[in-house]
Amino acid sequence: MKRSGGVLMHISSLSGKYGIGTMGENAKKFIDFLSECNFGIWQVLPCGPCDEYNSPYSGKSAFAGNIYFIDPEILYKKNLLTKEDLKECECENIYVTNYEFLYETREKIFRKAFGRFQSREKVADFVKENPWAEDYARFCALKNGNSLPWYEWEDGLKFRDEKTLSKVSEDLKEDILFYKFLQYEFFSQWNEMKKYANSKGVQIVGDMPIYLSHDSADVWANPHLFSLDKDMHLERCAGVPPDYFCEDGQMWGNPLYNWDNLKKENYSLWIDRLRHALSMYDAVRIDHFRAFSAYWSIPAGEKATKGRWEKGPGIEFFNTLKGIYPDANIIAEDLGDIDDDVRTLLKETGFPGMGVMQFAFITDDNTPHLPHNYTEKTVGYTGTHDNNTLLGWLWESDEKSRCYALDYCNFHGDWGQGGPHSESIRSIIRTLWSSGALITIVPIQDLCGFGGDTCMNHPGVADGNWCFRITEEALSSIDKDFYRKLNRLYKR
Repeated sequence: MKRSGGVLMHISSLSGKYGIGTMGENAKKFIDFLSECNFGIWQVLPCGPCDEYNSPYSGKSAFAGNIYFIDPEILYKKNLLTKEDLKECECENIYVTNYEFLYETREKIFRKAFGRFQSREKVADFVKENPWAEDYARFCALKNGNSLPWYEWEDGLKFRDEKTLSKVSEDLKEDILFYKFLQYEFFSQWNEMKKYANSKGVQIVGDMPIYLSHDSADVWANPHLFSLDKDMHLERCAGVPPDYFCEDGQMWGNPLYNWDNLKKENYSLWIDRLRHALSMYDAVRIDHFRAFSAYWSIPAGEKATKGRWEKGPGIEFFNTLKGIYPDANIIAEDLGDIDDDVRTLLKETGFPGMGVMQFAFITDDNTPHLPHNYTEKTVGYTGTHDNNTLLGWLWESDEKSRCYALDYCNFHGDWGQGGPHSESIRSIIRTLWSSGALITIVPIQDLCGFGGDTCMNHPGVADGNWCFRITEEALSSIDKDFYRKLNRLYKR
């Protein structure tokens, strides 16, 4: 990838009247905005189905797309929905993602579209090219109307008895086809959106969660590749020890990988995941990269503080990957509790790591997060989806950290003013853009100068996250001339 500047905003945060951002006209308008500002990158969060807390980082599938990103207006243009159907998709609240509304209304609309869909051979071709869709659609059909996780199903389904699965597949044939249709439609719309972005000089950077939900199609289909007991319940689960975000650590609850069994299969599940991600995105960020060196392993049912470090697959896995994809555009999320082993692994892979400005000023050390330390092996951020907004961070930081940051960015004045013309925020963004980082990324909230109430996620807090949405008014308030000049000035 070349020297570029970009914006972090999830698909769900796009403007629109359908309860969530979708891959239709408002996605194209945002791409136009990026292009007009000379931003070359649009970074999104994981685009798969979310968990019960609406988190995209613990999804029901490593491959499937989030069906709520499907744009109803595109379905209307394909004669799969009527104008009356479109009206049913509209949600009064355009300021947040309304998950409850989506869960109550959208599937009924999608089933109407499926009932009018005539090109079933196209879905069959899609499944041939994407064999993961077979198990995922079957998993969704079995879950439909059944609140139990798969590891609580009857033995024939839980342990995937061939006769049981064959009978169920026949009994639920039409339902299974419906979920295949939704994935076909998601990726049809995704590919059109990405094609448009690329035509405008914008590359899409994706995000790959390292872990999957226990109650996911992939764990159900490959239980031997995860840390499960004979009854398919968790033995040990993922999380992190105490850190900057959470003094008690975090217990995520995802099953850990059985890396010995993965190695026996030449890491095929992970290779398939990366192949899929690299086909979707122009580049992909691997979340929680440090777990490939060593991961925090927590006994099932215990607190995060009861965990221990266990050795990950290390460079052997990445050598296998590079044997297949020698030029893969991968960004390593090397944040958290980082030690020399992680730094060595990152250097051996050759992947760029991350620098986050909000982490740079909480210590007097010459931390790698200070922009003068950024190199062509750095992707620099003002903050990530897990951070406060810049304005919120300035208000909530202790005086020493705030003064250090503002002095570093050569700002002396009223730092507390927000909005799209905030001089304090612009000084921080300008400092990042002038650094040696190969790629620089700013969350859309910081372009708008929004406060901490617009954070995308609060790590360690289950509820109230992943709801932020931009409005057309807020997007139009951003000073495109300023960012066009910034990208030109610093050769991004």
